[in-house]
Amino acid sequence: MSKVPQIAILGAGIFVRTEYIPRLAEISDRFILKFIWSRSEESARGAVEIARKFFPEVECKWGDAGLEEIIQDASIIAVLVVLAAQFQMDLSLKLLKGGKHFWHLCMCMHCLENYGHEEKPAASSSTEMENALSCYNSLSTTLPSRPIWAVAENYRFEAGLLEGTKLMADIGDMINFQIIVEVPMNNSNPFFSSSWRHDFTGGYILDTGVHFIASLRMLAKCEVTSVSAMTSHVDTTLPPPDTMSSVIKLENGCSGVLVTVVSAKTFKNFWRVLGLKGTLQIELEDREGQFGYSVTLFKADGQTKNDFFPLSGVTEELKAFFSDVSKASIEKDSNFEVEPRLSIVEGARDVAVLDAILKSGKSEGALLQVKKF
Repeated sequence: MSKVPQIAILGAGIFVRTEYIPRLAEISDRFILKFIWSRSEESARGAVEIARKFFPEVECKWGDAGLEEIIQDASIIAVLVVLAAQFQMDLSLKLLKGGKHFWHLCMCMHCLENYGHEEKPAASSSTEMENALSCYNSLSTTLPSRPIWAVAENYRFEAGLLEGTKLMADIGDMINFQIIVEVPMNNSNPFFSSSWRHDFTGGYILDTGVHFIASLRMLAKCEVTSVSAMTSHVDTTLPPPDTMSSVIKLENGCSGVLVTVVSAKTFKNFWRVLGLKGTLQIELEDREGQFGYSVTLFKADGQTKNDFFPLSGVTEELKAFFSDVSKASIEKDSNFEVEPRLSIVEGARDVAVLDAILKSGKSEGALLQVKKF
């Protein structure tokens, strides 16, 4: 029988208050929320006030002293980190060394009334990720069992994208793919004023792009080998770059494009994969007030199949994480295998592609090989 873990949330920003707490409330039977921590007392208390509608016993902690209390609290076996990307990696490793199972937020929150995105990449560069992985792997020699390090990437759990992955077999060998991303990241978006993104290398392009690399790798069932990209900076209210056009080559020999514009006036998330036997098309859309993925299969004989899948990835990935934590806390086996879609290596591979794309953009489209993890 699985043990229900006691957890803490580190971070109390917009995403925690408006999306994270409600999604956690949907699966509140799988954990006990003990603390919400923030760097400031005001922020921590504000998030706890909202959370107590669902979790009456939750308490707030803040500052260095509050963080140390959480790390030293043996009853807390899992921590969800929802902080600015610049602070995540050092804190992540500190938590892991303390033996905490750990959820590294790399998730997209659809603030869809404003067509916004909130997510945090697993790291800012391949080098940072490589160093962190080395440190994590070394924990097996210092701790009785290595804690779980899970990277949240809800696109790997979205029912619509999973359905698309299944339908890839029906279109035959890949010929080409196109991924179009348009995001209006302006002052009407609640995440526009988040200063960490403006100070973060790659800005909103990296912030947004990891999801679409994750979805491409999942659909193609293979890795990205090389990239060539052009980037530009048109909207000076945003950090550079705000536009990216990339040619991407896969291990299976297929190539395609990923175009991302975060200074757009329109919103669009669109995937189209052409194969020898048909075409798969996926688009994020609103159907009667419910956002989800429209998945269409165009067959060579002219027949068309379309289904709609409401957004569900955030809840599903959280379920997977809590299931793993509960099992790991009972088995206490250093060889415990976590859900592969939550693996830190998967996050590293996404970041490696974006890292190469951004470097290529700075080099005026130079063809670059993607670092392997």
